[in-house]
Amino acid sequence: MATKIRLQRGGRKGYAVYRIVIADERAPRDGRFIEKLGTYNPNTNPASIDLDFDRALYWVEVGAQPTDTVRTILKREGVYMMKHLRGGVKKGAFDEEAALNKFEAWKNGKEKVLNAISDKELKNKKDLASKKLEEEKKINEAIAKKVAEKKAAEAVAKAEAEAGATEEAPAEA
Repeated sequence: MATKIRLQRGGRKGYAVYRIVIADERAPRDGRFIEKLGTYNPNTNPASIDLDFDRALYWVEVGAQPTDTVRTILKREGVYMMKHLRGGVKKGAFDEEAALNKFEAWKNGKEKVLNAISDKELKNKKDLASKKLEEEKKINEAIAKKVAEKKAAEAVAKAEAEAGATEEAPAEA
């Protein structure tokens, strides 16, 4: 039986959320599966991934073939990096402890990059919000200035009308 690591779609229309599953390649996309490895939500920024690392590593090592998207997810999570390092341990290039140290260094570097991306997104959102606020303040000031000019013009017109009424009143009396 040939096994695949693939995505099983869930969620609502226009808002897909996926399960990462091990399935027989002949099974339908959303059908029967052998094991659930985790979830993948591409709707968040960056995409959120919850993965059972040890089981995913096991399945990759025993020969389950991932789809292209799942391969990208597994590479991002470090499953393929750990498989590579374990291969080096088996060949005698370095010991298990050195492999774990290399993996931790890689993982920390990857987390820094992801944190930098999310921080940049947050900063861009804040900058955009402050720009919109400044533009709105300028528009409100312009509107307030026009209203003040209109009220001043009305007050002048009212004063002239009252002055004209007082001048006409004694002439009639």
